[in-house]
Parts: sequence; C-alpha cells; structure tokens
Amino acid sequence: MISKVGLWIDHRKALIVTMTDNGEVIKLIISALEKQARRSPSSRHSGTFESQKVPADDSRQRARTGHLNIYYDAVIAAIRNAESILIFGPGEAKGELEQRLKRNNLGGRRVSNKNTDTMTGPQIAATVRKHFARKPHSTGRVTR
Repeated sequence: MISKVGLWIDHRKALIVTMTDNGEVIKLIISALEKQARRSPSSRHSGTFESQKVPADDSRQRARTGHLNIYYDAVIAAIRNAESILIFGPGEAKGELEQRLKRNNLGGRRVSNKNTDTMTGPQIAATVRKHFARKPHSTGRVTR
C-alpha cells in the first residue's frame, strides 16, 4: 500500500496525517519533554546550596536529548513505510527529524520540509491534502 505522510512537528508533539488509497488516518504523538526549568524571581539565593537547587546544564541537556531520542524514534516508526513525506511546523524539530531520517537510511524517500506556525488538527490535515493533491513536477516535455 502506497502512502503519503504529512507531519506537523515541534519538540512537544507530532501530528501525523497518513494518506492512502483507503483514506486518511491521523495520529498524535506526544513528547515527554518538559519545559526548561527556570529560576523564579523569589529563588534568588547566593548561598552555597544554590547549585543543588537547579540541575546542572549538562544533566538537563542529557535528559532533554534522551526524551527527544525516544520521541523521534516513535515518530520515525509511525512514518517508516511512507513513500513520500511532508515535514512542517515551527522551530528546529523539522530539521532534526530530517537528519535522523537520513541517519536511519530513510532519507531516500521524497521528503519536503517547510516552515509554518502553530496549526490546528484540521489545518494540518488540509495542508497535507493540498500538498499531495498537486500534480507531479513537469519533465519539461510537451506532448500534443
């Protein structure tokens, strides 16, 4: 079964629209990534225990990377069989996922990447339908 997949993604969630001959399926994958910890204005301590109150940057980064690895692996598993993939959304997650697709030998598929703002589910599905409804690119030959 040939499928075309449109994927709106950021670091928090991925909405996957799979289009096949049998119809359209929408799947949501939620990341376990938490917002980055910030110090509140009331926690301005300069004592010797300050370093224990907020995790070190490297441990936060390792945790973030671990969550993203699990998240991207789940997204790749959901789109692995697609013939053609449209990746769109705000931020850096699009490019990060595209690089992982290449590392997993899935970069040979037709992949498009475009920048968009936050969208609703129906807007995402409409964008995917519109993208794949386009006619194939011209070969430059004119037939009469």
